[in-house]
Amino acid sequence: MPLQDITDSDISPDLAADPANPHRLLSQLQQLRHTVYTTGQSTYERWQPLIHRPTFGASALNLAYYLALRQQDLRLLQVALMPWGLSSLGRIEARVMPNLDAVVATLGTICQADPSTLPMRPSADAFFEGEHLLQQRTEELFGSSHTPRRVRIMVTLPTEAAEDYDLVRSLIQQGTACVRINCAHDHEAQWQQMIAHVRQAEQETGNSCRVLMDLGGPKPRTGDLCFPADQQRLFPGDLLLLNRVTDIHPTDPPPELVQVSCSIPEILDQLEVDHTVWIDDGKIGTVVLNTHYTDGQGHQGVLLQVKQVKPNGAKLKPDKGLNFPDTILQIDPLTQKDRQDLDFVATHADLIGYSFVQTAADIRHLQRELQQRLGDRSTVPGIIAKIETPIAVRHLPELIVQTAGTQPFGVMIARGDLAIEIGYQRMAEIQEEILWICEAAHVPVIWATQVLESLVKTGVPSRGEITDAAMAERAECVMLNKGEFILAAVKILDDVLIRMQAHQLKKTAQLRALHSWQSAAVTGRNDRATS
Repeated sequence: MPLQDITDSDISPDLAADPANPHRLLSQLQQLRHTVYTTGQSTYERWQPLIHRPTFGASALNLAYYLALRQQDLRLLQVALMPWGLSSLGRIEARVMPNLDAVVATLGTICQADPSTLPMRPSADAFFEGEHLLQQRTEELFGSSHTPRRVRIMVTLPTEAAEDYDLVRSLIQQGTACVRINCAHDHEAQWQQMIAHVRQAEQETGNSCRVLMDLGGPKPRTGDLCFPADQQRLFPGDLLLLNRVTDIHPTDPPPELVQVSCSIPEILDQLEVDHTVWIDDGKIGTVVLNTHYTDGQGHQGVLLQVKQVKPNGAKLKPDKGLNFPDTILQIDPLTQKDRQDLDFVATHADLIGYSFVQTAADIRHLQRELQQRLGDRSTVPGIIAKIETPIAVRHLPELIVQTAGTQPFGVMIARGDLAIEIGYQRMAEIQEEILWICEAAHVPVIWATQVLESLVKTGVPSRGEITDAAMAERAECVMLNKGEFILAAVKILDDVLIRMQAHQLKKTAQLRALHSWQSAAVTGRNDRATS
């Protein structure tokens, strides 16, 4: 790849003109190091009042350096480093300054530069400190691994887990390191029984298992429906009224437009014309035409026009999710039910899943609620921030510092809502960026939503979802949802992750010996490849 093929770089064009000049390359690197250091220190000083856990200080500083580094376009510099056999900075997330120092020191030796102008070469311990910190934080959240697998497996418990002890025991025995209880379902007595089964299984198997209790959060959903007499499905161009009334009753005569209520009606006042509204996990795409529409029968609400559905149309149903990707929703991330659930969750869960968290203020809100319930208890649950919106992505560094500066913390990439909010075509890109930011802060990541979904529900995986499960090796934990074939899914996921960790560690290829082609290459035989 010629340097001239790379455009929009912040690195000096002189580097492209003479990539073989190590002195010019050294100058560029030293300038980059200075910029990263000064900008990162400034960011870290702003964050320091939020850092109450001394063990997080080094991670916050590395995150500050990483954010400063990624303000630059480094592609020219990366290619220029390659012919010198030096790190191209492609795995710098967990160790920004040690990586830069090592490259500058080595290139300085090549250039016979004055040692006093070069940074100290980091020791091996200093160079890999970031990786060790990430491992420690992973164990802090999910416990020590009792399998040879680096990545933990989390499983969402079904209602039957409250009655079926054998299911819980089998999950933990097969390598489940954490179970998830969705507080949007079941009730306290069932949660209590599920947790009792987990603790019993821990004692019997000798395997530790953490309990994540996931607060439901303010999930907007469709409510009551009312259709015109001759309309049952929605097609492109159709109109529907998102009604300001929460309870819609059939009318006589039937309404002029399809009508649907919203479970959180105050959201309607925050919508604007041309904003997008997705219904039913993105199956129905609409756009706002009028925010204060009144039809001929006096029904009031937000007028939507259908823009995207399947070719044969879509049937609108109650209790389906609503997403508003263009709207900055001003709603409390903790519902009244969440606060009631916290009375139980705060003292029974190892980890708390926080839905719809978007800003550092949302984190402080939950921390205050926990403080009221826990008082001076020395052990507090870890918080798992579910990243579901573009706002949460934008504020991720502040979310990390606010939470991890106080207590154990992890991030869940909630790919279901996030894909709808940012657009499916950006999902892979944003997923990578979340992984990078979290690794820079040494924060564990949970890879969630639709992992091996076909396998869990039908017993047969698709080819694509096996590849997705393999890619999940770059996270610290993978979450499976409940389904009839969950035990088989845990077994297969365990096998896939163990195989992949021999080839991949985060973004780094692991060059283990390959045996698939050995026979043919060495002996000329055409045996069937085995690895």
